[in-house]
Amino acid sequence: MIRTLVAFVLASLSLVTAAHDLITAESAQGYLAAVAESQKTIASKEPAAKRARAHLDLGKTLDEIRELLNRDLAAHGRVQGLPSNFLMSELKARGAELAFTEETNRFLANVQHYRDALRLEPSGPVAADAAFRLLQGTFYDSFNIDPLQPGAQTRAQLAEQIRLGEELLKMHPNHGEREETAFILAIHYVQAARAAKGAQEQAAFAKKARTLAGEFLKTYPDSIRAAALPHLLESLPAGT
Repeated sequence: MIRTLVAFVLASLSLVTAAHDLITAESAQGYLAAVAESQKTIASKEPAAKRARAHLDLGKTLDEIRELLNRDLAAHGRVQGLPSNFLMSELKARGAELAFTEETNRFLANVQHYRDALRLEPSGPVAADAAFRLLQGTFYDSFNIDPLQPGAQTRAQLAEQIRLGEELLKMHPNHGEREETAFILAIHYVQAARAAKGAQEQAAFAKKARTLAGEFLKTYPDSIRAAALPHLLESLPAGT
């Protein structure tokens, strides 16, 4: 029940964020033009800040395409339509191929562009957006149905996700995606508590999860995510 509710909330939010028009010949050309423009800036000698923005923009463009293609896969089991297949072929030819996993039959987030943006511009609005996209993409690609069973996620990867989430909340308190950042971070705290090797570490992450969940419920009482948090906390190790 607990994991089913959390998974349902995540799936519902995914459907909302993926509500775009299907790929048409016109939109495919528009995407390719945007990709080419970003790649041109990335390969240029423009200041680091401008190249960081180009990496962010390229990652966002590819993620938008990814969402549309994943909707196709979810509905039909394969990518359909000439424009979609043409777009995939052109992206590959231009060195911007989308990563794909057969295990879940879906395209993955293009997180390397967000890492590159952060490398070039480690602070400021671009860094905040890139860090959020990196956190979000890595999180949703780490599991299939149950976020508490994150596939091949290593302890180092989980620690990096927690660092990203904590820095986002601390350094960018007014960021537009603060709600989702806090929600993802709360889930990562629960994951960390469940994966902890010692009682002290387990208790520390459980405390962080409860504290953040309490703050979330006060700040976003009407959020669809709020309904999942009390049930999520029930998945913490006994005695914590």
